[in-house]
Amino acid sequence: MTTTADMPERAESGGDSAELLPVATPARTRAALRALIRPDRGLALTGIGVLVAATAVGLLVQPLLGRIVDIVADGRPAADLTLPVVLLVAVAAVQGLTTTIGLTRVARLGETVLARLRERFVERALNLPADRLERAGAGDLTARVTGDVARVAEAVRSALPEMARSVLAIVLTLGALALLDVRFLLAALLAVPVQLLTARWYVRRALTLYADQRIANGAQQQQLLETIGGAVTVRGHRLEARHTERSAGRSRRAVDLTMRSVNLVLGFYGRLHIAEYIGLAAVLIAGFWLVRDGAVSIGTATAAALYFHSLFGPVNAALVLLDDAQSAAAGLARLVGVTGLAEGPGPAAGKADPDPCPVPHQRTAPDTVPGPKAVTAPATAAVTAHAVGHAYGPGRPVLHEVSLTLEPGEHVALVGTSGAGKSTLARIVAGVQQPTSGTVTAPAGTGAAAVVLVTQEVHVFTGTLAEDLRLARPDATDADLRAALATVHALDWAEALPDGLGTVVGEGGHRLDPARAQQLALARLVLADPALAVLDEATAEAGSAGARVLERSAEAALAGRTALVVAHRLTQAVAADRVVVLEAGRVVESGPHEELRDADGPYAALWRAWSGSRTAPHP
Repeated sequence: MTTTADMPERAESGGDSAELLPVATPARTRAALRALIRPDRGLALTGIGVLVAATAVGLLVQPLLGRIVDIVADGRPAADLTLPVVLLVAVAAVQGLTTTIGLTRVARLGETVLARLRERFVERALNLPADRLERAGAGDLTARVTGDVARVAEAVRSALPEMARSVLAIVLTLGALALLDVRFLLAALLAVPVQLLTARWYVRRALTLYADQRIANGAQQQQLLETIGGAVTVRGHRLEARHTERSAGRSRRAVDLTMRSVNLVLGFYGRLHIAEYIGLAAVLIAGFWLVRDGAVSIGTATAAALYFHSLFGPVNAALVLLDDAQSAAAGLARLVGVTGLAEGPGPAAGKADPDPCPVPHQRTAPDTVPGPKAVTAPATAAVTAHAVGHAYGPGRPVLHEVSLTLEPGEHVALVGTSGAGKSTLARIVAGVQQPTSGTVTAPAGTGAAAVVLVTQEVHVFTGTLAEDLRLARPDATDADLRAALATVHALDWAEALPDGLGTVVGEGGHRLDPARAQQLALARLVLADPALAVLDEATAEAGSAGARVLERSAEAALAGRTALVVAHRLTQAVAADRVVVLEAGRVVESGPHEELRDADGPYAALWRAWSGSRTAPHP
């Protein structure tokens, strides 16, 4: 769901388009940034306060140098130089110490805020609806979690402390010029119009340019992921030239935007140099006239010139950092767009509900799509889906007014041909995906997970086997882990691993074959102990050899709990209490296996095709 605060991007290339994840508006981005900083306001205030003190101390350098110039110009004894020189050394020491403390606190603030942003982004990204991710494509999310996060991190670590220091130096230096003589300040301000126009010229172009660059990079990554991931299909259909041209086109777009940004930065620097020449010339001329008229000493005029010259670094740094700031702002807006997108009704599937009183949890269609009025589940029902419909885009309906009730402890098998909508319905019941219309009422958790979804695409996380299992229940003891493994008939091979539960699995560790990885996922389901378990072809990856083993593991994991099983093999339908047949997104049959097998309907046809039987069904 998007609102006026989150405007979706669209990437187009080669005639195809994807609805990218939204980008937050500047107002929403600023609000999110304030919310991220709010818990550390004390750290922010003390850091800025110490930097103000450090900058103020540093401004004593120019008057002391001017004092030395006056002593030399007046022909005074060399001993008169001792005090200014000692004070210069003291100023350098104090400024160095306070600057280090201030920058350290500002850097700590930045890293804390960045860590908080990363955590929030990951949390929201993990809870994004599956269909929303499919519409956006993996490249967009990958670009945000890598490129955008890296750009924001770089800005926090380098640009934020330097920007704070530069702004403070500019403000306090201009104040010091006014204290010397207000006419020096007026002369220095002649450079400001050129600098402001330069900054405005740059900002108006940079924000759009960097946002377009991020989109182009995301589109480029998406094309590369699709081409590499589908390389076998691409070669099989002789589509190498077409995909190469698409990749080249999106790469050319990204390179073109990069070169435009380089030209923008070069023009930016050129205008800044003009402003510096104007300002310094004005201050020197003002100093010449004031010294000639006896209004100020040579040392004071020297201090004024040094003050303005010292502004070159902070002003250039502040304006140059606009480059990093604009790029980081574009990345931050894309990250905030995701953190706001996933906020929705109800807890995520598989998360613990802290409420000690179990109550039905209702998921309705998003409020951007009109749907039927919400209903309450019957007192005896574990799960109720009422008039559920879903579409993956305009004109692409997958489910049509599907209603389904699962009684407590009942095992229901979903069967149907490919594309019938089985996986979509399973994800909606599990809460992983929101329906386009209709309602789903599922039980809430009681300290355990309310709903757990296990699919055929399981992931073995890097770490020990025990750590992988404890993802489902962090407080589980080793005895609990062994009991869960034993339940799904996996304890023998787990204990046979080189280090048992302490064996490192996942990337770079001991490799688990698909059947064992699926048993690991089922063991996590047992540890989570959900009221409702949803299995979406969870035994499909085992192949024929391991199919029966996994089916036994699944039966054991589902014992005593309500279950919805997308059946990959009809032997799972045989073992279920009830079979629901989907065709083209509609329920066409529902009943026990024997009853449907003996009826001359869609399930009987599926059964005959699957079992290889040529015998006509019993009347």
